[in-house]
Amino acid sequence: MRIITWNINSVRLRIGLVERVLAEYQPDILCLQETKTPDEHFPLEAIRAAGYKHVHFQGMKSYNGLAIIARVPFETPEKHDRVGRADCRHISASFEHFDLHNLYIPAGGDEPDPMINDKFKHKLDFVEEITDWFGAHYTPDKPVIAVGDFNIAPHEHDVWSHKQLLKVVSHTPPELERLDAMRRSLDWIDTARHFVPEDEKAYSWWSYRNRDWKKSNRGRRLDHIWVTQPLKAKLKSYSAPTSLRDVEKPSDHVPVILDLDLAS
Repeated sequence: MRIITWNINSVRLRIGLVERVLAEYQPDILCLQETKTPDEHFPLEAIRAAGYKHVHFQGMKSYNGLAIIARVPFETPEKHDRVGRADCRHISASFEHFDLHNLYIPAGGDEPDPMINDKFKHKLDFVEEITDWFGAHYTPDKPVIAVGDFNIAPHEHDVWSHKQLLKVVSHTPPELERLDAMRRSLDWIDTARHFVPEDEKAYSWWSYRNRDWKKSNRGRRLDHIWVTQPLKAKLKSYSAPTSLRDVEKPSDHVPVILDLDLAS
């Protein structure tokens, strides 16, 4: 089974890129974040025309929004509000071999101080709440997958400069501590670092502000696929291909791809 997570940064604007990914990479499941469209305008017909009949989505105008797009059936699609806000940041569904959670953790604004920046407080509160929620709803022996734009680059080589970004939102100690607590809550496996050694750079996002993103290569690994321990033996391969960062009007994120051998 192939699972892709991708912050699309407007599904209607980039539906052509979504169709390209579905055709080129043939995922069984594609999870999108930042769809940025209310449900009535979600491009459902185009996605179903591409052969993906099973779709669960939740969106709002201009901001946030998520989708689970699958060619295999799922059950119990759910939408979850977090920290008292109905802002389309967590949806889930149950597949035959695992439960899947698609997350869009808040970006957190610019100032890494929850006392003066409500966006940063929202981010920290969100991660704390989802950590507690996973711990209350699952045990580590249950097969679960969490994907999405976590907006946190947890390791030294998940950012272009660990030293320079320690005071920049997405790589600050309060965020790293909370994300690590989330990881430990179910003994999650960060699949990127299962395949890519921690001393190697690994990115999934490059800012639009970089005129030549490839030359400057000031990336961060914000997009994640985590699995619980029962799925560890089934992990087959991981990649984050950069070709779609080079197209006209790209997302600033690239797709993150995980292959699993569920027959093993």
